[in-house]
Amino acid sequence: MRRHRLLLHFRSRSRLLAALALVACGCADVQDIERTPLFPAVGIPQKTGPIPVLTVKLVRTYPHDPHAFTQGLEYYRGYLYESTGIAGQSTLRKVVLESGQVIQKVSVPPEYFGEGLTIFHDKIYQLTWLSKKGFIYDLRTFRQVGEFPYDSEGWGLTHDDKSLIMSDGTNKIRYIDPVSFAVTRTIELYAEGQGVVNLNELEYVKGEILANIWHSTRIARVDPRSGQVVAWIDLSSIVAKEPHREEEVLNGIAYVKSADRLFVTGKNWSKLFEIKLEENPR
Repeated sequence: MRRHRLLLHFRSRSRLLAALALVACGCADVQDIERTPLFPAVGIPQKTGPIPVLTVKLVRTYPHDPHAFTQGLEYYRGYLYESTGIAGQSTLRKVVLESGQVIQKVSVPPEYFGEGLTIFHDKIYQLTWLSKKGFIYDLRTFRQVGEFPYDSEGWGLTHDDKSLIMSDGTNKIRYIDPVSFAVTRTIELYAEGQGVVNLNELEYVKGEILANIWHSTRIARVDPRSGQVVAWIDLSSIVAKEPHREEEVLNGIAYVKSADRLFVTGKNWSKLFEIKLEENPR
């Protein structure tokens, strides 16, 4: 019994010391030590019902290349992978999270405007905006190994266990077979009975689709079965931390499944932000 009490005391004291250390460095507060889930649970609202709005707290800030017009972002095996836009300046790059250093980069042919990207089965898939063509790269070498067609504009890209998932700036999200590239399913996004357009960068997180809304400070949490927005993530507090011009909008979501961490950035932003959702929606 005495050994058991000593063990409990040691664990409690260790958690407290760890918490105090994080508070001192400004990385987190005491409640972060308990590792509460990244996403608070929300019910699926009715088509005309109110949608909860979730605020965020800042966990940590990292450097980001202010010349990167971010169109797609993904975290994979310890690194960030990023697709940047602007015809003649578009790139695919591999980035060290902690420093923002670009350690591998390839330029997209100058006639293409880079858009969303995702990594699926050790290949990188990258969209282009108006060309109705995507590129496939070898994950290790960044050598282009293929192309794939689509019949719409290319905006955001993510994937689940079976399909590529793509946005095109409308309220539609398409599921695409990664072998044939045929569209296998289409969902339409609605919030309180209204279509939600300008869906941009996407990320698949815990069975939901996160979607940046272009020229908005909100990210939609989407139920992929119904197409309903189940919650809004309000990032106005984060956007306010990054001075930017009109088109340098919030865009870029990366999730670390193994550690339950979420990162966001924007086009030509000098910072990348690790965030955590507050538990009480408003």
